[in-house]
Amino acid sequence: MNKKDWLSIPNILSLIRLILIPVFAWVYLTAGDSDDYYLAAIIVVASGLTDFLDGAIARKFNMITELGKFLDPLADKLTQGTLFLCLAIRHPLMWLLLALWALKDGFMGIMGLVLLKKKHTKLDGAKWYGKVCTAIIYLVVLILLFFPTVFPPLSVPANLLILICAGAMLLSGILYAIVLINMWKHNETVAKKEKKEKKNEPESADKAQA
Repeated sequence: MNKKDWLSIPNILSLIRLILIPVFAWVYLTAGDSDDYYLAAIIVVASGLTDFLDGAIARKFNMITELGKFLDPLADKLTQGTLFLCLAIRHPLMWLLLALWALKDGFMGIMGLVLLKKKHTKLDGAKWYGKVCTAIIYLVVLILLFFPTVFPPLSVPANLLILICAGAMLLSGILYAIVLINMWKHNETVAKKEKKEKKNEPESADKAQA
């Protein structure tokens, strides 16, 4: 990790996304009218655009760095957590979404560390269902922000949107759990097979000498 990594465009975009987190929180929590909510929504859109651009630029121009692999997911997780926490103050059902998010990402984080440490393997990027879930999250958040009078707190339409988002997150979490558990089982099977082969090697060598 060097100065050049910090100054790469993808990593600068990730840093901008991190800076936008407290800016969004302040604008949303102090919002007094529709214009303030619109501004908060615009900040979310800007954050989403930087998320899209940093990955696209890094892949296209071969600017993928270890720092970027750390900053990008960190910005994603902190942004989502902040969105859920802030919106939960006005939309109580968001606490359910926050709990599901913490459970899903907590499990994935622990399993990821265990697989990396014990099996020397890791999940190869986000799956399509994870990307769909993220898209639904941002869509629901933007709808709630852009149309606060149509989807007011505690209203049936607002709660329905949040439940759809919760369903997508639950399904995504289950599918990721299946993938991670299968990765663990696969590595266990491979390890046992390699151990068995090594055990049989001396016996085969003895027979060949005889």
